[in-house]
Formats: sequence, C-alpha cells, structure tokens
Amino acid sequence: MKKTASDEKHAERFQKLLLRENELLKKYPMVAGVDEAGRGPLAGPVVCAAAMRSAAPFREEDLPWLMAIYDSKQLTERQREEVFVHLMSPESPLSVSVAKAEAEEIDETNILKATHRAMKSAVDGLPEKPGFVLVDGTAIPDLDIPQEKIIKGDSLCLCIAAASIAAKVTRDHIMLELDKEFPEYGFAKHKGYGTAFHLQALRRHGRSSVHRRTFYVEGLDPKRERGAEKRTAGGGPDGRGTGKEGLSDNSPQLSLFEE
Repeated sequence: MKKTASDEKHAERFQKLLLRENELLKKYPMVAGVDEAGRGPLAGPVVCAAAMRSAAPFREEDLPWLMAIYDSKQLTERQREEVFVHLMSPESPLSVSVAKAEAEEIDETNILKATHRAMKSAVDGLPEKPGFVLVDGTAIPDLDIPQEKIIKGDSLCLCIAAASIAAKVTRDHIMLELDKEFPEYGFAKHKGYGTAFHLQALRRHGRSSVHRRTFYVEGLDPKRERGAEKRTAGGGPDGRGTGKEGLSDNSPQLSLFEE
C-alpha cells in the first residue's frame, strides 16, 4: 500500500524521537524517559511515569501504534487512550512504571518536591534499572543513575513521550473516578484545573479532601504574597501552559486558571 504524506510525516517524526535514545543505547543497555502530568491543577494528584526501552529492534506489528506516540498535549484524548492500551500491555516493547503524589503530600512538602519524589518512585518501579534516564524539563534529585534533562522532551524523545502519555491518561482516569465521589466540582470536565466552572464551584462549596489547600484561589483565600515573579505550577486542562523551568521549591503554589 502506498504511503500517504501523513504516513511519511509520522515516520520522519518517529525517527527523530529515536535519535538521542539510540545514541545512548550504544553505551547503555536500557534507557528510560520520565514525565509528569498534573503539576498545575487545584485538585488531584501529580502523576509521574517512566518508560524504558532497550536497543532491540521494534517488531513490524508494533510500529503503527509506536509511531502514534508523541507529546501527549499534541494528541487527542482518543489517540492517547488508544496508545495507552498498547503501551501498558504485556507485549509492549516499552516497560512503563507510574507513581503519584497526592494533594496531601503536595501541601506538606510542595509541588516541586512531591513531583521529584514521584518521578524517582516511577523510575524505581521499572522492572530493571535503566542505565540512563532522560527527564522532561527538570532533573531528579538523589537519583543514582546518570540523567539528562531535556526541555520539551516529550516532543523530542520516544521514551519521554511515552511517559507523557502514560502519566496523562492515568491521571485523567483518576480524575474521572474522583468526579463520581465529588460530582459538584466537575472534575470529569476540567481534571482539576482552575477553569471558570471549577473556581465557581470552589467558591460555592469550598475545598474537598482532594484539593490542594496550599494552591491560591482568588476569591476563596485571603490575599497573600505571591512572589516577585508570577509563576505557575503547570498548564491548563489539556496540559498547555508554561514550561517546567522556573518553578522553585519555595514558590507560592499557583495554578493557571484557564479553560
């Protein structure tokens, strides 16, 4: 069957995602990518995932869904769900581990420390110890494995992109379950991000047990110092937003309020 322009574009994109990993796999038997989902929301956990591969060639039958892997924010919900099913299956050429930090931990430490702890837990949960770790945007403290932080790594490395999808879909599933427990907040729609509907619900009902109490909400919390610079802890309900650089571990805990 003749390849379409779209097929060729995906194949080219796929090969670019493999470049850095293939270079590392000449030296290390296993390379993992790490990413997170949910640093910015007002409610729910931050979820981190690690995806690992070896230098073994991919099977022909795996290539169609593997080539669909990309930055989770650039995929539709249906595309993410379809890739996730393949990614988490026992037959997947990628090993995946997922960890999370609940709202209580985020409040007790802060979003950055909670994210780093969950990232390390995701790496530790892999079936084998990777020789090298590629991390989207921020290095993981106290990781006894060589690592490299890659800005926008979910659009540059296959393992990071796979971890991005695993983290995003896992977190979405969690928020759908929380919506059943707390239907008044509309978690199924906004996944805990600070949309207009969510803010209105917060002002009406107050915070639930799964809300992050240290994240400032205008109209709910007393005015307080928010730092010399305006910083955010993540993106909007579809993951869009600021990068992960610039969020210090003693910043005020903030979230983007966008639809």
